[in-house]
Amino acid sequence: MAQDTKELKLAVLIDADNVPYSNVKGMMEEIAKFGTPTTKRIYADWTKPNAGGWKGVLLEHAITPIQQYSYTVGKNSSDSAMIIDAMDLLYSDKVDGFCIVSSDSDFTRLAIRLRESGMKVIGIGEQKTPNSFIVACDRFVYIEVLDGHIKKKKPKRTTATETKKVIDKNPSKVVEKITPKPLNKVDEPTIDLIEDSIDDIADDSGWAFLGDVGNLIVKKKPEFDPRNYGFPKLTPMLKSLTDILEIDERDSDKKGIKHVYVRLRYT
Repeated sequence: MAQDTKELKLAVLIDADNVPYSNVKGMMEEIAKFGTPTTKRIYADWTKPNAGGWKGVLLEHAITPIQQYSYTVGKNSSDSAMIIDAMDLLYSDKVDGFCIVSSDSDFTRLAIRLRESGMKVIGIGEQKTPNSFIVACDRFVYIEVLDGHIKKKKPKRTTATETKKVIDKNPSKVVEKITPKPLNKVDEPTIDLIEDSIDDIADDSGWAFLGDVGNLIVKKKPEFDPRNYGFPKLTPMLKSLTDILEIDERDSDKKGIKHVYVRLRYT
């Protein structure tokens, strides 16, 4: 997904007041796909009891807690501290991009400003995140889909006795896997987005390289992610749309590696 950006040095700034702490591992694994997190900071008023859940995971993931007192009741004071630190890091020339972990629209202007300076900006937040912040990022990932992905990869362990009862060398008996519910359906706007993106970059015969299609879709819609629709990758998602798309897998120079091309059926 992000093979061309794996060497990016990223500053990870987490707004503890506006994201859950339950899947820090999933967040950090996702961030590692985009680059190397060289700076990891999390902002909260650590004197408050509701920040306690984060404390147990900070050491495990080498995240530096930044204390920010709430000067006004009911007002999130972490925003200004994160913005100030982000600008300091921007002008330090020590990072190539930022990962802002928050569901708060207050960081919209910050994301825009960082991108204006040539920074790569990845947002991570809950599905309730306002669209203004989502579209201000180069890429936006929903925390809910990360949680579902982790559960799918690591189903609940069973005891040896339970496993024997389920499997018992009988192919008709299989262990039930946890299948996360898709966050979205593949609706008409999504299909239009895919079709338009293919059409935009297709060659004279109508074929478009799948990697280029995926990159263009994300540029148009930063929160686009096949996992939101219940698919692990873009290829199986598009293969499910064979009534409107054709898929062609071509051999590459590397043995065992296929290049996938796609085109509209009415072309």
